[in-house]
Amino acid sequence: MLPVFQPNPEFAVGLNLPVEEATIVEERPATPIVSLGTAPRTRHFIEANTKPVDMTHLKNDCVVPVFSKDNEVTISHQSFIETVLGAAHRMFPQETIDTPDIVVSHIIKGRIPEAIHKPVNQLLETDKTIYYERMAFCFEVPSIYEEVAGNRLNLSIGGVRAYNHENLYSKKTVEKFKVFIGFKNLVCCNLCVSTDGFKRELRVMSVQDLFEASLQLFQQYDAERHIRQMAALQQQSLSEHQFAQLIGKARLYQYLPTAEKRQLPAMEFTDCHINAVAKAYYTDENFSRGDNPEIDLWKVYNLFTGANKSSYIDTFLDRSLNATELIAGIGRALEGDTEYSWFVE
Repeated sequence: MLPVFQPNPEFAVGLNLPVEEATIVEERPATPIVSLGTAPRTRHFIEANTKPVDMTHLKNDCVVPVFSKDNEVTISHQSFIETVLGAAHRMFPQETIDTPDIVVSHIIKGRIPEAIHKPVNQLLETDKTIYYERMAFCFEVPSIYEEVAGNRLNLSIGGVRAYNHENLYSKKTVEKFKVFIGFKNLVCCNLCVSTDGFKRELRVMSVQDLFEASLQLFQQYDAERHIRQMAALQQQSLSEHQFAQLIGKARLYQYLPTAEKRQLPAMEFTDCHINAVAKAYYTDENFSRGDNPEIDLWKVYNLFTGANKSSYIDTFLDRSLNATELIAGIGRALEGDTEYSWFVE
């Protein structure tokens, strides 16, 4: 079991509030779906082209980029993580919150001014500067969990920051973040994201704005409904023929004429993802078809969320939500709805 994250005092009850004010925050009973202890977990919620790091590295070894025209500092990766953690502690004051899993990609290298003219082979570590263009993090609230099809799902919270979505060559303006609250399947570490638990683009000017927007997202998220929707996927199945139709149509989708594609719901998985889904249909340890040629939609959903772990950081959460919408839509198509019927007809 990883150690429980201990937030800075100001994050325990909200940003920029004196510690004394923490004692007057109204206590409310915890409302877990199920509340019981903790469970061991692995940390690989995303696997592609990423490097795991910790908060110490972000704080001590990385510079923070600025908006070049006015030299205003951006909200750092570590401030983003601590702010969302603060909102989580405010929302769930009586629950256990684990240490964040942090992954980064696309390192941006630089030099201190004194080392500008040094040959590369003479550079010291102290001469170098780095920061990461993209960062994702996820932490669990393991005392809030449920089981679906024998899989334990822990409440999980996280976010993504991608500096490539910012115009750092201009003056400071709103900064964009992605934040989610959903569940992590501990069997495979797949993330389950719902529409009301994901903000594709939080646009904020300060960490206080970020804190308030994250807290609002947590408050509007309906965890029980999300669990019911996932549990309902067990009740519907695809035949081998229908699954083959889904795989084939998903491949065709990439090459549809623009006019035809606009008439269909979004499907954001690439050929590489679809190939992984097809392979896992036969070989996945937990969600393959097994001896039965039929496969229920809960397993299909996890095949897609498993394939999504090979996405880049900046598209990972969007595809997580798209997997939810796609499989829910296919479930409706099996009952006669036409919106997603193209994928399985």
